[in-house]
Amino acid sequence: MATASVDLESVSNNPLDLLEELVAANEWPFDRSSRDEMVVEASGRWCDYRLYFVWRADVSALYFTCAFDSRVPEEKRPEAVELLALANEKLWLGHFDLSSEDGLPMFRYTVLTRGRQRLGVEQLEDLVDIALCECERFYPAFQFVVWAGKAPHEAVSMAIMDTVGEA
Repeated sequence: MATASVDLESVSNNPLDLLEELVAANEWPFDRSSRDEMVVEASGRWCDYRLYFVWRADVSALYFTCAFDSRVPEEKRPEAVELLALANEKLWLGHFDLSSEDGLPMFRYTVLTRGRQRLGVEQLEDLVDIALCECERFYPAFQFVVWAGKAPHEAVSMAIMDTVGEA
């Protein structure tokens, strides 16, 4: 991910202004539908991701989701929910969720900023980087469960298998 060089004096307390600079530095397509909402498309190794940001000044919080570009069919949702629980045990920051409306798997996190001047560019870069890395790490597990019929325990262990040595 490219880093943004931003003049912090020219950026408001709204972290979406700073995020817009970060997104532009990465040349990711985005839409800023309002002052407090932004949608970004980012390509990953396995699929494209839809990043959605909402700034709530009244509670000083930045809500963030990173959604996969594939949906879980209704009949596979119980297994996907079990997989989410297993994946969430492996996360240190944020969590995976499954939209009850459309079966869209996503990584979610909310950053509270009360008492801070503003979020730093490094924090925002880390937030996006962690979300994309975790989505890339667990995307194969979702595919194993949804399309290959693997059990959630088996899928998560296959997806996060560490390689040892050199080929």
